[in-house]
Amino acid sequence: MLELGIGMFGDLQIDPQTGKIQAAQDRMQEIIEEIKLMDEVGLDFFGMGEHHRADYAVASPEIILAAAASVTKKIKLGSAVSVLSSADPVKLFQDFATVDLISNGRAEIMAGRGSFIESFPLYGYDLKDYSSLFEEKLELLLRLNKSETVNWTGKHRASLVNQTIYPRPVNNSMPIWVAVGGTTESVIRAGRLGLPVMFAIIGGSPINFKPLFEVYEQAYQDNGHDMANFQVGVHMHSFFGEDSKEIADCYYPFYSAQMNRIGASRGWPAYQKSQYDYGRSRHGHLIVGDVNESVEKILQMQETFGLTRFSAHMDVGSPDHSKMMKAIEFYGNQIAPKVRAAVDK
Repeated sequence: MLELGIGMFGDLQIDPQTGKIQAAQDRMQEIIEEIKLMDEVGLDFFGMGEHHRADYAVASPEIILAAAASVTKKIKLGSAVSVLSSADPVKLFQDFATVDLISNGRAEIMAGRGSFIESFPLYGYDLKDYSSLFEEKLELLLRLNKSETVNWTGKHRASLVNQTIYPRPVNNSMPIWVAVGGTTESVIRAGRLGLPVMFAIIGGSPINFKPLFEVYEQAYQDNGHDMANFQVGVHMHSFFGEDSKEIADCYYPFYSAQMNRIGASRGWPAYQKSQYDYGRSRHGHLIVGDVNESVEKILQMQETFGLTRFSAHMDVGSPDHSKMMKAIEFYGNQIAPKVRAAVDK
């Protein structure tokens, strides 16, 4: 089975002429409407990112997910990601347990170290502890998910002594995924712990990630985990439309502008149209095109990596809400049925 869903970061649209940033209030209302449509067209899951910047609307994914839980019926609702390194695992668990109860058992946590670092100074953490913070807090989060009463001692947080954690999720625990970029250490850790992994493939050629998938699967097996429970996914920048050239031309200004905004803070060169065109090719990381192109490329990713989940990251640069709604309709009503039929053969 291949789960098909959407991830978003809550990008705010920025006027290219004036530089005026869309009101976060307006974008949040649009996001709720978009998630409602995802549920209606039968997509399997939605993931909301966490950012603490002027160009993103959402600092607390769990708040958006709680709102979405009240207007949806079946779709799984998770983070994409929660920056675990700068969060309190106890509070994070309680918040997602609350979402799980509101949604009747549809909540998930996707934990990540965070490629954006604004949350570290905001919450009083030192970036020199970047790796140890994540490893310690992931261990605590997993302990909380497993046991109602917890005893725990670590370096970065006060100890817990016979502490009971409430509320509990519907089934007393929730799915916890780990999001990874491209580090071998991260995939080995996830495999050792038996956790499902979401690989962010947001540049270059996806085939270059193949060795990491193999290392992850080997670590999962070597640590005695049941392959019947094995789950792995990819998160890829995507946008869908009726006509391939038309949707590619429509999406490029939004996408390139956001790549340049992010790149300016990271020392990247200006984003080029040639990068976009390569990304859309069979060998690239973008799934931006018509129904048949998108089906073919999603199936290519599934076959290459043995995926159980595909996440289309669809709001890079914040395309117009009306275009987002149409892309979601194409994905749920046309692309998803064809992909599922091919996978189920």
